[in-house]
Amino acid sequence: IILNLARDFLLDCPEGGDDLRMPPALVVGARSVYEIIHSSDLADLIGIVFTPGGFAPFASDAVDLFTNCSVALDALWGNSATSLRDRLRESTTPHARLQCLEAYLARHLTARSLPRAFTRPEVAFALRQFNSAPSIATVRDTAGSIGWSERRFSQVFRQAVGLSPKTWCRVQRFQRAVHQLHAGIDIPWTQLALDCGYYDQSHFANDFRAFSGIDATTYSARRTRWANHVPVD
Repeated sequence: IILNLARDFLLDCPEGGDDLRMPPALVVGARSVYEIIHSSDLADLIGIVFTPGGFAPFASDAVDLFTNCSVALDALWGNSATSLRDRLRESTTPHARLQCLEAYLARHLTARSLPRAFTRPEVAFALRQFNSAPSIATVRDTAGSIGWSERRFSQVFRQAVGLSPKTWCRVQRFQRAVHQLHAGIDIPWTQLALDCGYYDQSHFANDFRAFSGIDATTYSARRTRWANHVPVD
């Protein structure tokens, strides 16, 4: 969730197109594709990054409906989202804003009931498994460990997390590579690929470009203090 406190809009920056104005408060779903962000949007923001599966209690439906898209927060939470943003803008310190946001989330959570399909312990178990070994080969094994078919497991996981198990594992491998590159670890590409769970260097290169829009060499040359953000022309 992102709330712009500096102005009454955020900018959508489609590749090769004109910037478009969007609502100032958005729900940004789980993403398996990169996104271009306008630097002017970063002047005064506050947001919430949910742990995997953590957004489900705050959504009105299955989380995968938000995947790879941004939705106006008031379309999800109604007028209370507008009131929340107004209160945040009136707060004078970062600490006061965080307290306001935390209190709102606590009230919102206690006021909602969530279908069991979106709170299954099986999803939490799968996330732990994938975190320890983010490999596509573990998807079938994890479904078997839970006692579900791979099809049922994929459906429930996607509804709770926003991505299919296979896509989730791909993202985790990519993130592992990103953080090693961001740390400036100096090892051959082939070894980096194998360490992060890729079959070979070509597999690593294809996935890296698919998720980021750039190659690993460009990322290393442009990396900033934020692992998942690089400047673009």
